[in-house]
Amino acid sequence: MAYRPSKKFKKTLLGSGAVLVLAALNAPAAVSFASEKYHAYKIAQPGYKKKYGSWGGVSVPDGARINAIHAALLHTGKVLLIAGSGNDQKNFDAGTFDTVLWDPVKNTFKKIPTPEDFFCAGHSQLPDGRLLVAGGTARYEVLDGGVTKAGGGMRVKNESPDKAVTLKKGTRFRSPSGVEYVTTTDVTVPKAKREFEISYFKSGQMKPWKTKVTAAEARVFVEAVEEGPQGLTTEAAQYEVVGLKGEQADDVYGLAQKLTTEKQDFQGIKAAYEFDPKAEKYIPVAPMKDARWYPTLVGLQDGRVLAVSGLNDVGDVVPGDNEIYDPKTKKWTKGPFRYFPTYPSLFLTKGGKLLYTGSNAGYGPAEKGRAPGLWDLKTNKFTPLTGLTDPDQLETSASLILPPAQAQKVMVLGGGGVGESAKSTARTSIVDLNTDSPAFRDGPALPQGTRYLNSVLLPDDTVFTTGGSRDYRGRSGSDILKAQFYDPATNAFAAAADPTVGRNYHSEALLLPDGRVATFGSDPLFDDKDNTKLGTFEQRIEVFTPPYLHKAGADRPVLGEGPRELDRNGRATFRTKDAGRIAKARLMRPSAVTHTTDVEQRSVALELTRGKDGLTVTVDAPEDRTLVPPGWYMLFVTDEAGIPSEAKWIQVPGE
Repeated sequence: MAYRPSKKFKKTLLGSGAVLVLAALNAPAAVSFASEKYHAYKIAQPGYKKKYGSWGGVSVPDGARINAIHAALLHTGKVLLIAGSGNDQKNFDAGTFDTVLWDPVKNTFKKIPTPEDFFCAGHSQLPDGRLLVAGGTARYEVLDGGVTKAGGGMRVKNESPDKAVTLKKGTRFRSPSGVEYVTTTDVTVPKAKREFEISYFKSGQMKPWKTKVTAAEARVFVEAVEEGPQGLTTEAAQYEVVGLKGEQADDVYGLAQKLTTEKQDFQGIKAAYEFDPKAEKYIPVAPMKDARWYPTLVGLQDGRVLAVSGLNDVGDVVPGDNEIYDPKTKKWTKGPFRYFPTYPSLFLTKGGKLLYTGSNAGYGPAEKGRAPGLWDLKTNKFTPLTGLTDPDQLETSASLILPPAQAQKVMVLGGGGVGESAKSTARTSIVDLNTDSPAFRDGPALPQGTRYLNSVLLPDDTVFTTGGSRDYRGRSGSDILKAQFYDPATNAFAAAADPTVGRNYHSEALLLPDGRVATFGSDPLFDDKDNTKLGTFEQRIEVFTPPYLHKAGADRPVLGEGPRELDRNGRATFRTKDAGRIAKARLMRPSAVTHTTDVEQRSVALELTRGKDGLTVTVDAPEDRTLVPPGWYMLFVTDEAGIPSEAKWIQVPGE
């Protein structure tokens, strides 16, 4: 009987023949096609996934797609994705501000009404699980060559000690030469300060009282009503407020030094809100004293939050006027004065000092506020730290407290030159704060120079790093489709599966309660290597499944019933059939990340005690709130192979 090939064999043979014909016509294309097919086959193999992990996309409905500028994990397990106007001038002009709440378990998306433009705000986890969001955008930048009307900051004075004055948006100021300028926002100037001076004659008799009045001041951005060179000035002058009459016209006036057609930077807002994860809505609280765009908010050991830096309401870097939010009073008070460039990476360390790693997101002179150091908030003393390689390339670098937090080792990864520099560095550097004279020492290099690297702590005590770009905002097709693991125990990197979506400026990554890592955003300048096609914001979500989950399959340690809060001794007991298998326990603070800046995440080692019946485990957290700031944490347990449980949410109370 003659042999008859099967239909499957015929299709395979025809397919091979097509490849051979293609190879004859275009050998490089055939090789590329074959390579892509082989790569897709290779990364789908179980053995590959167990060693390198795997990536998968998330299905996002059309109405839920968002320019994710900010991402924060809430204690409900949902992820808050904040766009505000999403770096889109048209959205800003239309007052269209977006927030989406994503449930990674059900893969559902909910639009959240967004009361302010939180684009480039700051955020911090509060002790009760709410997310503090402060600052944002009052005005978009206008680049050199695009400014048609002279503008700049106007200092508005009020010499009346009897009442404050509010000037609405559109108020006009008139120069001594008759040129008029209009305000772009409302401005309120407090009433002047009245002081009584008491003095005495030599005889001891009291002299008549003298009254001293100190004018109050506020800032507002103004621009010339008309285009043309008549609006330009670099000389200090006093400006009258058009429409004010009598004593008020004498008491309220403007002072300006420089009104030009130079580039006008973004301007911040003073607004602050708490996002309630249970009600799933923003709740207004007292505004900040200073407007801030690109600020860092860092939680302190007592549950309060320090707001640092940012561009103010006239587009200048806040010169050092920091402020502290108290979640009990919902109000702000003055903090210690110190200058930082925008989005500085500040970490709460053991003892209460803040470590500034030097990482930042730009804005500010290259020679000011860039050096790392330890900042004592009580004395306002700043102690510089030495040893950092490529100190001129800290902008857009990543920083994090290495696990566990008790080791007090902090790592800086990658970064680039100030501004739109093409420089990038592969440098990593680590400082050990437990030593007598802490200084940075080089760690293992990244595979290449990398800006905008996202770095995420994992429950097995490794660090997952992914994405970034070689050049500024992914320019010249420089996105890096690579990922790797850093192991603090071996001080070495190991390769991870490659992501399929490029991530540069305005991208985020965070740990989910199931042990996976979600990645969002990316805002390239251009979408091609030749820099001819303007970039589009990346709205796809991609999730990385680490090797430990592929090794585990369905066999993961499981924590059963237990409390939702640590007791006053920092302990909690959970039922589990896996007591004998559990080797480690970690409290992991949920991320609130933007612009490669995530000062929230930390992994805290817990003491572990197994019950005599073999059916319970008790975890014991450090009592030091500088190591474990109050708030909600994910509790992971892992076995000897590093396979983690799904997280249990547990609250660490304040002191």
